[in-house]
Amino acid sequence: MRRADRLFDIIQYLRTARGPVTAATLAGEFEVSVRTVYRDIAALQGRRIPIEGEPGLGYVLRRGFDLPPLMFTTDEVEAIAVGARMLQRTGDSGLQEAAESVLSKLAVVVPEALRESLAAPAVYVSTQGAPAPPVADLNAIRAAIRAERKLHIAYADEKGRRTHRTVWPIAVAYGIEATMLSAWCELRNDFRHFRADRIAAMAVLDQRLPVSGRSLMARWLETLRPASAQPNT
Repeated sequence: MRRADRLFDIIQYLRTARGPVTAATLAGEFEVSVRTVYRDIAALQGRRIPIEGEPGLGYVLRRGFDLPPLMFTTDEVEAIAVGARMLQRTGDSGLQEAAESVLSKLAVVVPEALRESLAAPAVYVSTQGAPAPPVADLNAIRAAIRAERKLHIAYADEKGRRTHRTVWPIAVAYGIEATMLSAWCELRNDFRHFRADRIAAMAVLDQRLPVSGRSLMARWLETLRPASAQPNT
């Protein structure tokens, strides 16, 4: 968890607590050391968040403090709610949990008049979509993309023939029937798309990509442009 997220969550935890909360309790809740909690509390107090207490006795958030409301329109709140619910269709448990966390945080800080639109938007989102892949770890794949690390995968085609590939991951594409990994394949020396449900084994390698992820993404997107949109050469 990023420190900024943890600081926000500490405020939320103290807001809902019925009494003083010890540093040990906070440390257990956020899976950090007690010393880290002390530093976080000091940082919040330094930002004039009215947290009172001291080590050994516990901490409370002074009554009356509230985070400033986020200024969203009703349409913007419903867009967030719909987008979060559409993640149910991806089969990506990490993104689904993150979406629920986003909705719970927004429900606390948006003005009262907008909370109903967030909790029950006037739309319906089907939960049907690609199932979660049985082996491929979508969280690990997305982390590898961010870190610009190579992946080694065992991949089976539609006939069950298996190959081993070292790939440079570019993007995870969430389709209705399947989730795809888009990557540069060292075996084929070209861009390839792999169905996540056909990845039989995978490992994130320590090797960094030889090019930046941004430039690789740009080259891949160029291949997706319609032929009519390609410049004449």
